[in-house]
Amino acid sequence: MILYPAIDLKDGHCVRLLRGEMSAATVFGDDPAAQAAAFEAAGCDWLHLVDLNGAFAGQPVNALAVEAILSRITVPAQLGGGIRDMATIEMWLEKGLARVILGTVAVENPALVRDAARAFPGKIAVGIDARKGFVATKGWAVETTVQATDLARSFEDAGVAAIIYTDIDRDGAMQGPNIPATEALARAVSIPVIASGGVSSMADLAALQETGVIAGAISGRALYDGAIDLATALQALKA
Repeated sequence: MILYPAIDLKDGHCVRLLRGEMSAATVFGDDPAAQAAAFEAAGCDWLHLVDLNGAFAGQPVNALAVEAILSRITVPAQLGGGIRDMATIEMWLEKGLARVILGTVAVENPALVRDAARAFPGKIAVGIDARKGFVATKGWAVETTVQATDLARSFEDAGVAAIIYTDIDRDGAMQGPNIPATEALARAVSIPVIASGGVSSMADLAALQETGVIAGAISGRALYDGAIDLATALQALKA
């Protein structure tokens, strides 16, 4: 199971939100590229980046910060937030991102996801953010009647590289991930599923890994707070 350290970008800073609320942002640093380099130095295999402003704006907002990160690291990085058309997908992949995450458009324009997955094999992931099992879009501000599992299954034959599943009510709350829901989703599809939201301890990582079906886990606040030591966690997951 791959551990993805998360760098959430708001106004050029590294932040963490509580349950997706922009007004509940905690700033952890003003040099995202330095933070990315520190995560790489600790041994991570991937980085997970989110343009929070972009998720609300519907277009890239923290591009300069993302570009600075990409210029400092050699490990692959994936990015979500504000990526809603083919031109933006192409732009980011040309700038060196290994994978782009499509969230809102997966609900509103699923054909784009399919077209992008065909055009860029292995480089397109779907972000499914859910509150009580139902998908939320546009930076989690809009709740839909679409069930997370149904959305995931709809891309079963599309060739997407991964599904990033976030339980919004757990995100940033340091209360542990929703393992039953994440495991159920992973068992419902053949697409690799990455768990996000609430991963806050070594025990959480072990529990996710023990399911045997979850391909990765994203953690942010716990790494900044020191609840999880990245180097130690990476070693434990490879043991």
